[in-house]
Amino acid sequence: MKADPFGGIEATVSDARPHPYRAAAALALLSQALFSYRLTIPTKLMFDETHYVPAARTLLSLAGPTNIEHPLLAKEIIAGGILLFGDTSLGWRFFSTLAGTATVLSVFAILWLMLGRVRPAVLGALFALLNGTVFVQARIGMLDGFMGAFVMLGLAALLWAMRAPDGRAAWLRWILGAILLGLAVAAKWAAAPLIACAALGFVLLRLDDSRRTGRSVFAALNAGGHRHWPGMAVVPALLVLGAASVAAYCATFAPAFFYTHDPMTLATLLPFQQRMFDRQTMPLPTHPYQSGWWSWPIMVRPIWYLYERADGAQRGVMLIGNLAVLWGGLVAVAACLHAGVRERSPRLLAAAGLWIGSYAMWVLIPKKIGFFYYYYLPSIALCVALAVAFDHFPAARRRDTAFLAVVIVLFAVFYPVLSAAPLPGPGAFRYWTWSSTWV
Repeated sequence: MKADPFGGIEATVSDARPHPYRAAAALALLSQALFSYRLTIPTKLMFDETHYVPAARTLLSLAGPTNIEHPLLAKEIIAGGILLFGDTSLGWRFFSTLAGTATVLSVFAILWLMLGRVRPAVLGALFALLNGTVFVQARIGMLDGFMGAFVMLGLAALLWAMRAPDGRAAWLRWILGAILLGLAVAAKWAAAPLIACAALGFVLLRLDDSRRTGRSVFAALNAGGHRHWPGMAVVPALLVLGAASVAAYCATFAPAFFYTHDPMTLATLLPFQQRMFDRQTMPLPTHPYQSGWWSWPIMVRPIWYLYERADGAQRGVMLIGNLAVLWGGLVAVAACLHAGVRERSPRLLAAAGLWIGSYAMWVLIPKKIGFFYYYYLPSIALCVALAVAFDHFPAARRRDTAFLAVVIVLFAVFYPVLSAAPLPGPGAFRYWTWSSTWV
């Protein structure tokens, strides 16, 4: 049994690894139950549901283009919920709970494939489940939860391809990952840079494998004799990643071809993307909850999605990350990056790189206004970095249970304003606004 520099053991003996299915099933049941409990409260639209639910209704009627600054997939999924459960809060939010559960399970899968051990995979998944960002987005009809689910599932599929026993399985899993990443972009454009990050990670790991085995760069680019992604040459793999993701993205525009007003055609599909870009980058009026990208890691300005009297009680929904995960995760990213460079460890660098890639893109994206919920993907990446750091550093490993306990306590403290529970009165927000900028 050979050591694998990316963590775990060789894919050729992967059947000897302990099976994670029971842990994954338990996580799925726990996540879905937690996300679904009292999901229909509030029964009114809150925050950006006021944009996306009406857009989903318009999609159901095929009336014509609306909310054109975003692609269609997430709104199509919300529309599917309305079709199944009615135009109610259950219909608006049901599929968001499934996206949240898929996100938790994909964190588990990514860590399992990276490390080959159940304990850190469970820890990372629990960090995601108890992170307020994931919990709140799993209970609202917005785009980000679907984007995050498809991104994390896509990355898990690409790692699954890395562990494939032969070339055929590697290619099938790689194509699956490419399609899922394309669907992530079809939910929200912010996922697009992650495809480039995945491609870069693939190339770098191939080069690292060749360095470790004394093979040439030419050998790294070709298909034969590789531990990771067997039977896949670099150039065809990158072409398939791009082509499959673009094809999946374009396929989600199919309903637009049947609009009764201004239907899309093959000739207008590409120009429509420019219209979307123009809407994405147009100047916008200031918003009381806007914030700069530099402030998101320290959570200067979380967002009240709801704070008013609704359904017979004072209620609030605050998009706020779990303080232990968000701030402890930054320490984990720094530790993984430092140790990864020093030890030339691909798994440590990958754990840090996932956060860096998902966050740094906001420095470059030409958005005129920013919000804390743009930090959604990086907040998930922190859960991966934390689990990898606890697994790698012996001193930290002895404290992982205590850290999880802190995460659970903080989740419980903020649960009333994560879940729209009844609050004592209009001034109750003061219990949870620990900083003056959180009001």
